[in-house]
Amino acid sequence: MNRQPNNLTIRIMQACAPFAMAGIVILAGFGCGKSPQASADGAKPAAPSSTPSLAAAVWADSDDDGVPDAAELRSSDDRDSFRRWFAYIAEMQFYKLSGAWNEDQRDCAGLVRFAWREALRGHDRIWFQSISSGGEDYEAIAPDVKAYDLKRSPLGEKLFRADFGSFRQSDLTDGKFSEFADARTLKNHNVTFISRDRRQARRGDLLFFHQPRVQKFPYHLMIFIGDARHDSEGAGDWVVYHTGSSPNDNGEVKKVRLAVLDHHPDRRWRPVANNPNFLGFYRLKILE
Repeated sequence: MNRQPNNLTIRIMQACAPFAMAGIVILAGFGCGKSPQASADGAKPAAPSSTPSLAAAVWADSDDDGVPDAAELRSSDDRDSFRRWFAYIAEMQFYKLSGAWNEDQRDCAGLVRFAWREALRGHDRIWFQSISSGGEDYEAIAPDVKAYDLKRSPLGEKLFRADFGSFRQSDLTDGKFSEFADARTLKNHNVTFISRDRRQARRGDLLFFHQPRVQKFPYHLMIFIGDARHDSEGAGDWVVYHTGSSPNDNGEVKKVRLAVLDHHPDRRWRPVANNPNFLGFYRLKILE
């Protein structure tokens, strides 16, 4: 089994202790969200000229899901590469937060946005140096996505759909895509429902919870990573998520098994089919 140096094991022991205390820390930031005012996620806004001028056929939306075919990963190899990088980058934030992740964007949806962007970058020496100090903590775990990278994305930097409807090329200039997406926007416009049965989940899928009593940020999400890259303990039901932040608490990234969450002291946070607050597993539209 692949293991990081001993300091990772120490971090896990430290992180598990709060969870054991009746789940209080885990609940602290659930229902996370951030203001879209700090919406760049550390990336420069895309200038209008950064969106490629492609033939109309390239902008087809054959499945009417609001995302152009050109932005979807059509090959199984690309989908697998993206899943691996996406889950791995998210998992690594549990061990050490990347300096490349904008501090103002650290919440549950921000973790998805950050891992999504970084999964689409070219993972060369410069990337490894930028993702963490020296890049010594990261491994080359999969080939890069071949269809496009973040620099030549058909959507520019605006990866996230922000409104309902099938895709039209005018969506790129009239606010239908954005660099920012909170948990509600990710659920409504950027993913497809798969199942409430975890056996249907694949690496990189998202879990959503809805707590209507939390009026400001009622949605919370987690990233299903399945077989964790580090310290998997032979299990294949790992998730990672950010607890969210508040004026008095910056929150933190958690890594925990679904089997543990199944027994959460607050039933509203159990990822089980008979919990009405658990909405189920969803898949990124670019992977469908």
